[in-house]
Amino acid sequence: MPIRRFGGHRSLVSQTPKLSYGYPKMNVSRSGYRVFSANSSVACTELARKITERLGVELGKSVVYQESNSETRVDVKESVRGQDIFIILTIPRDVNTAIMELLVMAYALKTSCAKNIIGVIPYFPYSKQCKMRKRGSIVCKLLSSMLAKAGLTHIITMDLHQKEIQGFFSFPVDNLRASPFLIQYIQEEIPDYRNAVIVAKSPSAAKRAQSYAERLRLGLAVLHGEAHHSESDMTDGRHSPPLSRTTSGHTGLELPLMMAKEKPPITVVGDVGGRIAIIVDDMIDDVSEFVAAAEILKERGAYKIYIMATHGLLSAEAPRLIEESAIDEVVVTNTVPHEVQKLQCPKIKTVDVSMILAEAIRRIHNGESMAYLFRNIAVDD
Repeated sequence: MPIRRFGGHRSLVSQTPKLSYGYPKMNVSRSGYRVFSANSSVACTELARKITERLGVELGKSVVYQESNSETRVDVKESVRGQDIFIILTIPRDVNTAIMELLVMAYALKTSCAKNIIGVIPYFPYSKQCKMRKRGSIVCKLLSSMLAKAGLTHIITMDLHQKEIQGFFSFPVDNLRASPFLIQYIQEEIPDYRNAVIVAKSPSAAKRAQSYAERLRLGLAVLHGEAHHSESDMTDGRHSPPLSRTTSGHTGLELPLMMAKEKPPITVVGDVGGRIAIIVDDMIDDVSEFVAAAEILKERGAYKIYIMATHGLLSAEAPRLIEESAIDEVVVTNTVPHEVQKLQCPKIKTVDVSMILAEAIRRIHNGESMAYLFRNIAVDD
């Protein structure tokens, strides 16, 4: 044994080997990350597979399924301790089931000691319910609280219905834009696009249309008036309580009566004669308004009509209505799976946005700035 001296005294130090208790070594990489899919259907995992292929990683091993009593069950098949976890959720037809799958998976990862849990939700559900309606609720705010409680620490989404939704969350939200991909499609896939005019299907969509028009150096047209009441014209409490009051109170107070809205028939503000009309919006769900707009534009002289939208929900009879309408082509991104609708209607085309989602994941994991993904994007875009 070696002899060491401490203050004139000799001490024996035994060089004993380090003890090994037979436990496997934990190879925890603080810089590691995994990508999981929160969906149980094969169609919804397609976007997740494209993102992982671009990142050069494998899709995380997990099982998401429904019990016989329709309860959601999630089993994570690998260790996530100390890692950044990205959960990709694409919304199928059953929105509520998809939300529950995300919540259960996020909580499972949280209790498995994941370092950060980032939700990649290209189309954020319930985003239309972001305003107070008559005796209703702001469901989008409720959903944001549920996601935070389940364990999410960050969200990557795309083209929120209202940008102010980001204020509902208590953690960071990156609201990416699909407009660069749709603008590129216009430039490369629409012949003679220089003879086109960008159309807003309502005055509320004029800012988005103006952004496209300025970037493409094209003219702008706006559709005003609607055949049916739109979302913005829904009852929001303005007639509550009713005008006739039976309760006793101060009868001398008379408030000025607000005039009821009366929208004129659909008219076009701008020249579309002999032009290609390109209608832009954030989502296309019920296509009846788009079909009516296409008919008006045809009457005004537009010889081709395109619809450009980020989220192609295409509910109900949308494929059949598009096929039978004056619309020449509907272009949407793959934020929402719509392969079945494409088989029913060949007019529906898809633009892949997995590139920007994969880059956002890479930058967040590496702690890099997200400013590159928002270059040349103004506040109103």
